[in-house]
Amino acid sequence: MSDHHGHACCGQGHTHGQDVSGSLEGHAELGAAETPVLVEVTRGGIVESRHRGIAAVVDAEGHVVAHWGDFEKPVYARSAIKSLQAIPLVESGAAEAFGVSDEELALACASHNGEERHTRLVSAWLERIGCGPADLECGTHLPYDEETAHALIRAGEAPGTVHNNCSGKHAGMLSTARHKGEPTKGYIRFDHPVQQRILGVLEQMTARDLSAAPWGVDGCGIPTIAIPLGSLALAMARLADPRELPDRRAEAVARIRRAWGTHPYLVGGRGTFDTRMMEATGGEALVKIGAEGVMCAVLPGLGLGIAVKIEDGATRAAGVAMAALLRQCKVLTEARWQELAAVTHPEIANRVGLAVGEVRPAAGWPG
Repeated sequence: MSDHHGHACCGQGHTHGQDVSGSLEGHAELGAAETPVLVEVTRGGIVESRHRGIAAVVDAEGHVVAHWGDFEKPVYARSAIKSLQAIPLVESGAAEAFGVSDEELALACASHNGEERHTRLVSAWLERIGCGPADLECGTHLPYDEETAHALIRAGEAPGTVHNNCSGKHAGMLSTARHKGEPTKGYIRFDHPVQQRILGVLEQMTARDLSAAPWGVDGCGIPTIAIPLGSLALAMARLADPRELPDRRAEAVARIRRAWGTHPYLVGGRGTFDTRMMEATGGEALVKIGAEGVMCAVLPGLGLGIAVKIEDGATRAAGVAMAALLRQCKVLTEARWQELAAVTHPEIANRVGLAVGEVRPAAGWPG
């Protein structure tokens, strides 16, 4: 094991050469006894609230470059790992067979806003594979984009499954099932071949046996597996630097990464953290938020992966924490940090729009 001080994001006092590939048992001493405060919220000149969390930066060989808190702690990654869940879509040959474009592949990695630009692409994709909105088992909700949601309400229209932020991911799963000749009904079940195929990918990318891992049901109905945070960061690092992956998987990763970085608007949409951060960094950071305060990032230029989990599940803190780590890695410049103030250290405003505080990295973190 060796320290990786050559990486730009090595913090002070939190760098380790610990290998997270395989089992992490026996290394709990590296975790903090108490989950550290990563983000704080101010009002009127004092800190009003604090968000604790854990974070890890890992390279593709499984060495922990930096960590805060117990990186062995299992977490549900939720939507932060849609890029991993999209690997079978490409690796199986389904993407090629159905002519899946890079735009559609970006949607497979997305938690999109449900804007017309998103739903039009998903609808056309479903039609091309012989499916329709009724085949999506992700459920419905109002579009995350307020303008689009208000337009639906004014028109007296109910949202459909294509408006679900996960509809692109589900279209990808349906495509794989179609290509493999598997039943499309019930593709979200844990025992369906689509989900078992994804489970195998997660095991290889995280270097973990997940056969006995706790699992639950995600908001869109698919299984979500409990994976140690450090292993999630390792999987992101393997996306950043896939040279040690089998050729077919490395090729799939390269295509997913290209689609993800080339079409950041499709991954999120108007005003979202993911879209704004990827546009600002020009693809040097591929980021993806998940529910309950999880966020992951792929840094292709540095060959690193990052994973963050906010203990109380606050989305507002996850983005700020990730932005602080990207700044520490020098992927996000100081100029961009200021230009992106609305997502890197957003203001707290009252009902008349007066700035009364801000959400910001905790004092001294992540230095």
